[in-house]
Amino acid sequence: MKIALIGATGFVGSAVLTELLSRGHSVTALARHPEKLTAQAGLQVVKADVTDAAQVARAVAGHDAIVSAYNPGWKEAEIKRLFGLGYDGILAGAKQAGVQRVLAVGGAGSLEIAPGLQLVDTPEFPAEWKQGALAARDLLTRLRGETGLAWSFLSPPILLAPGERTGKYRTGGDQPLPGSGDQPSGISVADLAVAIVDEIESPKHTRQRFTVAN
Repeated sequence: MKIALIGATGFVGSAVLTELLSRGHSVTALARHPEKLTAQAGLQVVKADVTDAAQVARAVAGHDAIVSAYNPGWKEAEIKRLFGLGYDGILAGAKQAGVQRVLAVGGAGSLEIAPGLQLVDTPEFPAEWKQGALAARDLLTRLRGETGLAWSFLSPPILLAPGERTGKYRTGGDQPLPGSGDQPSGISVADLAVAIVDEIESPKHTRQRFTVAN
């Protein structure tokens, strides 16, 4: 497949890039700073600002799907506003280019830990992650009203860390998957990438949010 990837230099995006290329897909990475990506077989890098829908549309035209791990940066003071602006451009650009399939990687904050209670709304939720989590929740709400795209929204589990690729994971919906003992569920970023590429290759959660864990 021909996949447009946004966020390829980040923690999740770089793992997705590795997984896509390992499976023989052709990848176009949209990047503000193309020099941060090393040349590889199967990879094309296009300089683009995702807040500009026209730039996104030009870059993704002719692709089978868009995978977005966009994040303006957890230390960015304006993360909530910039996250929204980024997805304004990404979603509008996808529509302009006629690319129907969009998979967005959100956060665990919008997962429901009790009826009517999301993780991001609990007192224990870390303040340094809150604005980004609220931005991702806003995106999920927006996508749930979106009828023009075949979207999917993936919430990683509470624990997401470096680790080995096992190729195995469990899937769930709007609630976190059970962990082990008193530990919350988690996944390696390599296996998160496996789940993302599996969903692109064989969609099972079109117009749905889903979560995964080892």
